[in-house]
Amino acid sequence: MGRDDRVYERLADALDKLPNGFPRTSSKVEILILKKIFSDDDAALAGLLSVVYEPIAEIARRAGADEGDLKLRLVDMSKRGLLWMSRKGAKLAFRLAPFIVGIYEAQLESMDHEFAHLFEEYMEEGGAAGLMKPQPALHRVVPSQGAVKSEWILPYDDIKSMLENSKSFRVRDCICRVEQDVLQRRRCDFPVKNCMMFSPVERPKRPNDISKEQALILLDETEELGLVHTVSNVIKDVYYVCNCCGCCCAILRGVTDWGIEESVARANYYAVIDRDTCNSCGVCIDRCQVDAMIEKDDVVDVRLEKCVGCGLCVTGCPTQAAKLMRKPDSEKIDPPEDFDAWERLRLENRGLKAGK
Repeated sequence: MGRDDRVYERLADALDKLPNGFPRTSSKVEILILKKIFSDDDAALAGLLSVVYEPIAEIARRAGADEGDLKLRLVDMSKRGLLWMSRKGAKLAFRLAPFIVGIYEAQLESMDHEFAHLFEEYMEEGGAAGLMKPQPALHRVVPSQGAVKSEWILPYDDIKSMLENSKSFRVRDCICRVEQDVLQRRRCDFPVKNCMMFSPVERPKRPNDISKEQALILLDETEELGLVHTVSNVIKDVYYVCNCCGCCCAILRGVTDWGIEESVARANYYAVIDRDTCNSCGVCIDRCQVDAMIEKDDVVDVRLEKCVGCGLCVTGCPTQAAKLMRKPDSEKIDPPEDFDAWERLRLENRGLKAGK
């Protein structure tokens, strides 16, 4: 094994020790993926990092590098989504970013035919199961606006309120639809540019910034089109919303393509159909992104084992036959309080210890 392979093997192992995971495969296709993303030097440096934010001096000591030079490299790698950076005043700290959600989503400019095929091969060979079966899930579903009675809506499910209370907004292309376009396998015609990021603080102007008004309009448009809102699986500090389809989104494909029902945390609601009002028009069947709606005895029935509680059936139903009901308290599952709690639970459930 040459030096190049050793640094990528070490990086792959470091990524798999993160809460999100980076499952290894018998074919080692994951190493080819990392070689598409990281240079040899970047891989060598990233492989020294872990889930813990560390100051530059500590990383420089381990890497045997000059702090000034290393700072420039670390900042550059964080801008490319390979590392995460924390700033407290003038002090910077860095940690390894997870593969998903993290490094992969930052690869819009790197996505080409080879990368797309490697990613699909990786997911089929166990990547999907290894990333999506461990709990808590990577993402959770939040219901469409107006699909749930206002007195039932849980605060952490009110995506519109999250946007209204934010100050900076940005929209970017969906990496999943870009990947499917590269493969020429896309099974939908949903817009590519509708993944939103938002922040409670004012941020310097960047490309793809949008106003609060534009963000709220985009939220409405995604629901009208029939896309599922998914966010980070936490209560506090939700800073992005993906607007997902079951044919492209890697996480929803856990349900639709790879048979991983737990790949996304379901909202604490479930769909019901009023058989007396349903005219079997099929709108809800078309809008459902996880194949939970089926026609049965001339009306639509809900396969509750597949329903994720997104409410798209409700917002699209022309006869108001579809409703979202709140799950009883005995079945309600709250997300982890914040990202630190999510990472601790995920590590514990994967049989790993927190720390380096």
